Amino acid sequence: MAETKHLSLADAHALLGAVFRGAGLSEMAAASVARALVAAEAEGQTGHGFARIADYVAQARSGKVNPRAQITVHARGPASLHVDADLGFAYPALDRAFDALVPLAREMGIAVVALSNSHHCGALSVQVDRIAQAGLIGLMVANTPKAIAPWGAKHAVFGTNPIAFATPCDDGPPLVMDLSLSKVARGKVMAAKKSGRNIPEGWALDSKGEPTTDPDAALAGTMIPIGQAKGTALALMVELLAAAFSGSAFSHEAGSFFSADGPAPRVGQTLIAINPAPQSDYAKRVTQILTEITGMEGARLPGARRQAAIAVARTHGLSVPAPLFDAARALAQASPP
Repeated sequence: MAETKHLSLADAHALLGAVFRGAGLSEMAAASVARALVAAEAEGQTGHGFARIADYVAQARSGKVNPRAQITVHARGPASLHVDADLGFAYPALDRAFDALVPLAREMGIAVVALSNSHHCGALSVQVDRIAQAGLIGLMVANTPKAIAPWGAKHAVFGTNPIAFATPCDDGPPLVMDLSLSKVARGKVMAAKKSGRNIPEGWALDSKGEPTTDPDAALAGTMIPIGQAKGTALALMVELLAAAFSGSAFSHEAGSFFSADGPAPRVGQTLIAINPAPQSDYAKRVTQILTEITGMEGARLPGARRQAAIAVARTHGLSVPAPLFDAARALAQASPP
């Protein structure tokens, strides 16, 4: 087993905050990025956690990501908002979106926020969970740089284009569902590459359209979609909701999330929040269907492993691969005071 380093959640926040302040981010933006990466690591989404640090820092230093982005928010209708991330990191813009979205949804019954000129937004589960923690139903879609070919074609046009949903529950944490439209998130392939591991067969195809277990070949090729043609239909839906609706780059136009050179990604994210309060028996009906599912032999609710991982992280902290921890610590120590 590869060596790991252990640290508390508080220490992880402090470490990553120092890393991103050193990369030129403001105190607020650095804290926002740190919170999101630590939250992803804590819930087991390691491809969106410490594995992203070096790439994020390199892009901030090269100017591919604007470290001092001036985020703007304006109304597009009574229950519709637009947030411009100004080519900065997605997380500070998502924080602004959340702060505006929640009170508007409570007032109007439903509200939508479209983010443009954005960057990698990590684990969508983290964002929709926040909406559900506020007592609302949350839905989020995001487009990503091209990785999936339209069904029947060989060249990538769509991103892995994740979709996430969360709802408050009566007697426990929110029910959260987060899925990439590839069989696995592309970040897991990058995490395997950085850890020197092969990937399982069935995740990706190489540039010739052949199955591969080599993460480098997979990153140069395409990801296999879930549900075959149905997966690519959903990927197109996300392109329209996340990119066309927000005025952002389509996946085939977007710059890479991984390299420090080239154009900014300019991808989009769209969040929808719904106030379930007018449906007075909503919480009761949620409990009813979840109870039916959990009472079935062998059945498991979506997000159960995520909740278990979060509980362990809150009690025992994080176990991070030693190379990623050491790289983060070196970046933090190299940062100006």
